[in-house]
Amino acid sequence: MRRLILALAALAALTALPLGCTPEEYADERTVKLDFSADTVSFDTVFTTMGTATRQLKVYNRSTHDIELSSVTLKHGRHSRFRLNVDGDTSMVARHVELQGGDSIFIFIEACIDPNESTAPFLRTDSIVFGNGQCVPLQAYGRNAVYHRLAPGDSSWFCRIDCAAWDNSRPHVFLSPAAVMEGNTLTLRAGDELYFGDGAMLIIDSAATLDARGTAERPVLFTSLRQEEWYRHLPGQWLFIWLYNFSTGNVIDHAIIENGTAGLRCYPGSQATVSNTVVRQMSDAGLVGQNATASVHNMLVYDCYSALALIGGGEYSFSQSTFADYWNYIGKSRDTAAVIISNHYYLPDGSYTGADMRRADFTNCIVYGNHRNEVAVSSKPPFAMSYSFTRCLVRGGEWDADPLFTSVEDDDYSLQEDSPAAGIGYQP
Repeated sequence: MRRLILALAALAALTALPLGCTPEEYADERTVKLDFSADTVSFDTVFTTMGTATRQLKVYNRSTHDIELSSVTLKHGRHSRFRLNVDGDTSMVARHVELQGGDSIFIFIEACIDPNESTAPFLRTDSIVFGNGQCVPLQAYGRNAVYHRLAPGDSSWFCRIDCAAWDNSRPHVFLSPAAVMEGNTLTLRAGDELYFGDGAMLIIDSAATLDARGTAERPVLFTSLRQEEWYRHLPGQWLFIWLYNFSTGNVIDHAIIENGTAGLRCYPGSQATVSNTVVRQMSDAGLVGQNATASVHNMLVYDCYSALALIGGGEYSFSQSTFADYWNYIGKSRDTAAVIISNHYYLPDGSYTGADMRRADFTNCIVYGNHRNEVAVSSKPPFAMSYSFTRCLVRGGEWDADPLFTSVEDDDYSLQEDSPAAGIGYQP
């Protein structure tokens, strides 16, 4: 009985011991140097009032000693334009943060930038301050912007653009589809920037016009709202520029259109003149023409599921342009040619309709990619089909040779000096 009592007493003593480290077992936090996954946490572009994507910082204790950080906080405290989540703790000051030897924790950071009167990007800074005296700088580039979105309770599926009040001094952010209505012209100048969120697009209505004229140094930019590094080459983040039926007189010169579903979609009866323009990273086609009219000169289309889709007839001319298709995004393998020319398209019931392909002429162009044949032509009666390739280097065509792009991996589609296509195709 005495042995049993002693055993129970010993067990009770063991269960009474505290779990984890006791204060005496922690090393002095000031004696341990932390390592970080980044020297500085940076946010590229944060549009005012919108917040931003979350950045993360990993904090390493590479020593063999367990420590308890007395605090992790922001230098500017409640006046900071940043917010922290320290291993799940979202309080203004995280205290008693345990970090075992050889272990790590995550800190998630968000930037929230208030608007001001600046028309240029501005910088907001702060630092994460650790109880051991170490700091990690934070910086965010803020941008004021003009926002286009549906008003609460609006029954329409798009908002209307007031062209007369368009502000060329600030970037424009589209959070819903937006339309230039009949009888209006949207004039975009060199350096104008348009950012589109998920599901947003720019609609040029019937009898409305887009006049976008940039310069080589300051192109007009149509891009996605997300500007973090991971999103910069990601297609499908917004929809497209939509030239609706019988929208005529449209001009796009020196522009960059990127990261959408389709760069430019031209509907029946619409007309566009496009020059000195780059279209890239589209999850569908870089340029879609459906019984439309387009004149294109010195255009580069690359990194799209299909570079060019001319369907249901129309009238098109392309000169000194490059259509390069090396699509390799995970989850959607490319099974189409880079350039598709068709005088018809199929309806949901399996029948087809279309119009005459009055002409689809290519002169001094390059059509190349990682498929054996990069031009696909499809014709059905009773619609006419007329197309031509003159002095064009075409993968699978009569003149098929590696154009020797400088670096497909680095998105550099300029030509090497010994390229067989030197003197034709897109010139930056």
